Amino acid sequence: MGGGIARWMGELAQRFPAGTLVVSTGRYDAQSIADQHFPNHVDRLPIPAHRLRTVQGMVLWSRRAATLARSLGAEFVWCGNLKPAAYPARWVRQRLGTPYGVLLHGGDLLILRQQAERSRLKRRTARTLLETAAVLVTNSRWTAELCGAVLQEIGMPLRQGLIQTVPLGTDPLLFRPGLPQAEIRSRYDLHGRRWLLSVARLTRHKGIDTGITALAGLAAEYPDLGYAIAGSGDELPALEKLAADLGVADRVRFLANVPDRDLPGLYNCAEVYLGLSRLMSQRVEGFGISLLEAGACGVPVVAARTGGIPEAVRDGESGILVDSDNPDQVAAALRTLLGDRSLAARLGAGGRSAVERYYNWDRVSADLARLGRNLGRPALRTR
Repeated sequence: MGGGIARWMGELAQRFPAGTLVVSTGRYDAQSIADQHFPNHVDRLPIPAHRLRTVQGMVLWSRRAATLARSLGAEFVWCGNLKPAAYPARWVRQRLGTPYGVLLHGGDLLILRQQAERSRLKRRTARTLLETAAVLVTNSRWTAELCGAVLQEIGMPLRQGLIQTVPLGTDPLLFRPGLPQAEIRSRYDLHGRRWLLSVARLTRHKGIDTGITALAGLAAEYPDLGYAIAGSGDELPALEKLAADLGVADRVRFLANVPDRDLPGLYNCAEVYLGLSRLMSQRVEGFGISLLEAGACGVPVVAARTGGIPEAVRDGESGILVDSDNPDQVAAALRTLLGDRSLAARLGAGGRSAVERYYNWDRVSADLARLGRNLGRPALRTR
């Protein structure tokens, strides 16, 4: 599955010590191939994953989760999201007393805030799911502050230690500098230019339009500069039209269906990575895994000063932070990096160092495993 949340869940299933985690989820394409690569068991319900949100799906999932928890003697349940995963987790807690924690991402809290404002039922339901959780884990301090504000808005008291922040990471062995570029450049027609890069869904909040506009502003000054965007989404026609209207259609490459195995090489083809997500009513970058992937490859980043991005990209250390709706400011930052290669190299090295030191999946998995052990049922922890 695409997207940062799916990446996070997959890395946990991969990196929790073998035999200490069981994943409960629905069916998904190519599941039999993917599941074989995990050291921890993936238990799939006989319905598609997207149908777990239905009433029938949640009832089936809740019963299966309770059976798993009972047979395994599970000490703790992690929910990859609030809805629908917290429903079966709460079911298990009510019947077996097994505590649970919810992983929160940013956009989910913005959606919850709007739903709670419009519906008393949704507000009450959300409060029920959240107040019985042992811990709420956020991906950044920004998301943690948003979480606290939303809990107050739905009338839920904040108890000590309820909200914990576990910043995300990436894989420094997979994403690294110095990888061969020739095959990737040929596969995606990237020869003959220096490239800006974004890896993102083509949705309005990702700010790809700002990147294209900034590229147009630099076109005369940097005739060999192009912009590669790896991703797909509903905004593609509008972005293609924008590039054509600004006269840079020949400099923009929209790369759909780029497999994960090509991403490290693709990052290595970039001069600068652009992460220009804007804050919208229901969308935000709670952290930004692709920003770390670029940094791990030694690529300097120009990123938006919104959401949790400033925690993934340290201004002046691993990149330059800008206003995501100001193409001139983005162009100025790019001009600085393209004109000062020593600065670009220093920021790229800073991103790489941060991933090696702290922002990696091994540390994320260890943090969550420790939380689960500390909050799990005492009788099971001492067995």
